[in-house]
Amino acid sequence: MFAAWGSIVHRQRWLVVATVLLVALLGGAWGSGVFDRLSQGGYDDPTSEAVQATKAVESSLGKPGGDFVAIYTVPSGGTVDDPKLGQRITSRLSTLPSDKVSKVVSYWQAPNPQFATPDKRRAVAVFTLAGANDDEKLAAFDEVRGMISVEGADTTVTGYYALGKEINETSHNDLVRAELISLPVTLVLLVLFFGGLVAASLPVAIGGLTILGSLGVLRLLTTFGDVNTFAVNVASLLGLGLAIDYGLFMVGRFREELAGGRSTADAVQRTVATAGRTVAFSSTLLVIALGGLLLFPQAFLKSVGYGGMAAVGIAAVLSLTLLPAVFALLGRRVDALSMPWRRGKGTVQHREWPGWRRLADWVMKRPVFVAMPILALLLVLGAPFLGVNFGAVTEKVLPRENTARQSAEQLMKEFPQLGADGAQIVLRGYEGKAPSQETVRKFMAEVGNVPGVHDVVPGQAAGDVATISAKLPGGSLSSEAKTAVADLRNLSEPAGTEVMVGGRTAEVVDSLAATAAQLPWMVALVVGATMVLMFLAFGSVMMPIKAVVMSAVSLTATFGALVWVFQDGHGADLLGVEPGPLEAGVVVLMAAVVFGLSTDYEVFLMSRMVEARERGATTEEAVSIGLGKTGKVISAAAVLLIVVTGAFSFSDMALMRFIGIGMILALALDATIVRMLLVPALVKLQGEFTWWAPASLRRLQQRIGLQERDELDELVPAAAKGLDTTVTTRLPRLAERAIAAASVVLEPELIQTVRSAKRDFLHRLEPLRPELFQYCLRLAGDINHAERLVQETMARAFVACTESAQPGIDRPLPWLMRIATKTHVDSWLRRVPPATGRLVMQRTVQLVG
Repeated sequence: MFAAWGSIVHRQRWLVVATVLLVALLGGAWGSGVFDRLSQGGYDDPTSEAVQATKAVESSLGKPGGDFVAIYTVPSGGTVDDPKLGQRITSRLSTLPSDKVSKVVSYWQAPNPQFATPDKRRAVAVFTLAGANDDEKLAAFDEVRGMISVEGADTTVTGYYALGKEINETSHNDLVRAELISLPVTLVLLVLFFGGLVAASLPVAIGGLTILGSLGVLRLLTTFGDVNTFAVNVASLLGLGLAIDYGLFMVGRFREELAGGRSTADAVQRTVATAGRTVAFSSTLLVIALGGLLLFPQAFLKSVGYGGMAAVGIAAVLSLTLLPAVFALLGRRVDALSMPWRRGKGTVQHREWPGWRRLADWVMKRPVFVAMPILALLLVLGAPFLGVNFGAVTEKVLPRENTARQSAEQLMKEFPQLGADGAQIVLRGYEGKAPSQETVRKFMAEVGNVPGVHDVVPGQAAGDVATISAKLPGGSLSSEAKTAVADLRNLSEPAGTEVMVGGRTAEVVDSLAATAAQLPWMVALVVGATMVLMFLAFGSVMMPIKAVVMSAVSLTATFGALVWVFQDGHGADLLGVEPGPLEAGVVVLMAAVVFGLSTDYEVFLMSRMVEARERGATTEEAVSIGLGKTGKVISAAAVLLIVVTGAFSFSDMALMRFIGIGMILALALDATIVRMLLVPALVKLQGEFTWWAPASLRRLQQRIGLQERDELDELVPAAAKGLDTTVTTRLPRLAERAIAAASVVLEPELIQTVRSAKRDFLHRLEPLRPELFQYCLRLAGDINHAERLVQETMARAFVACTESAQPGIDRPLPWLMRIATKTHVDSWLRRVPPATGRLVMQRTVQLVG
């Protein structure tokens, strides 16, 4: 399927380039308006008791803190009771347009001691904006905020829409700054990696187009519901980073195929059939991981999940459409504008660095020595996560010097009745009228008896609702406050009255409960889908299990380190972060992203290992080849993604800084000690069991046909005519395993005799290796594949000699060529459905005949 798609893209390259570019550019132009349509809420469960309590109050009494609040501060020596000041403020507020402001309540209109500080230096006005939705209210706020200042008092604004406006603007500025930093640095690193400007610019171009496409999708989503402001940053981060990573893999494979002597058309087909298949598969896994966010009720997680899925999907689509089409247009000019140190070196630059194979061999010689310390280190890093404390997204996501944040903190401190701290207890009558004053008074007495609850005061009553306010012990997000909320909810309800407990603490408690309820379903979805898809791709039961375990260990270590820094405060000053509880929704988002990326790198590594295994390599050889071919690319991909995410770690928004630093930690851990050291060690310890699967499942996997294979191998060489292809490439490996197993029961001298005989046999045939290698190179079409085929041929030849005396060794070279042909044919036949193999064999025999 992928090879066929590569052929189509090559033939229709101009049409593909024009269509994809037009759609991406138009989508980006239309999507640029998304920044004015973003919301800053959605962190709570809309069906929770706390949210329902807030809605009940708003429907009967209006929003307690209004849509935004203006704080008027008079100079030293003055007071807010100055008649002239009060007249100016009252006059100014009365002239506000009614189509923008529907209600204003201020200290001067209806003197209320709670609306002024005790020293009368500050007083507030509470505004309710006109508008049917957040977009209209934000537009009204933009127009009104500049109309409320008066002479003789300093005016600052805070509240929901004031904070929302600041968060949107700060988030947008962070996004622009991150892209301006990451794109040039990424281009420079790609030039160093590829050694050419043209090849390096392709992944960056794909990344830029992915961002444009993601903006268009997010703009579309705003027409169906609220999209959180952080969804744009997360989508841009994932889209840019993964597009560059996917482009890196695709460009690298295309250049490798060209270096092997293939034509541009064949190189495009093989690139799509191999690297393209892996990109499609890994992006599917990441989309599924992000899709798990849709199971949660919080709008924040849903919008970020949709945005992330769109970004990953667009990055994969561009890598499988536009990039191959550009390959077809460039051909060997993909190496144009090479750097001085690369000129004149031909295809040498495309060869793998032998250091990765030496690293793999070193690890596999001492797997226990390598694996145990790494596992211990990861567990130690993850230990702080056991003491995690979850909180909520507040004004603290803004930098300390931000005026809206400072005003919000001042409002919470000096005008607590307008904030959401403490407990807001709502009593709603079942008969359409508010509970009686006697009912409210008795319930207040019960509230006051709850341990730690104090300052219980009655609130307003209207319609069918009466309210009570109370202070909670400790901070609003402390464990004591959360316990007090639970105790309040356990109180018996008065007859004929529904009791609901709201407030910031109650909202956090309800949000955590909703998250905990859906988390097992997310884990089941992500882990189950990952294991199924990896089995269908690789045909092994153990590979998916190992991948999931490795991703979980890496994830735990990452979160432990984040708790140690962001919650416990170690190194917080150095990183410029404020210690505090972690927001549960952001942790869930990080879990989905990090798990998906960890599995992503596992797929790239294991796909090359499986590819080598399919060509007859032993487990150790497959690990060595896989790490040798992907070590440099995975390391480069991780460095590039660290640059992209690292740019967001300089964000002014604490939430994006948390995500950026968390991604750096996760990528650094996963791409180094986990993928390069721990995975090879564990594969060595598993041995042949790495590739195991029940026969029934393997047959199912072969029928479905998702396994990784090179679809463009020579179908069957001409010398295959009349060959008996029933012998499988498992035979030499079975013989080797039999010898190894026999060593525990047979005499050591006998085992040594067998091994010595094999060495003598290979030594006698060594002079024929150059000619055999040239023949295998014509069969396989690739130097590395030819080397594997020579090794497999020699192993088969030795087995043949042990089973039958002189089975053709009187004419050794033709005999070895015949075995090499059988090996190559068998390798191909095992990678296609049986029916297809029989048809191709029959057709080949007819053609050759």
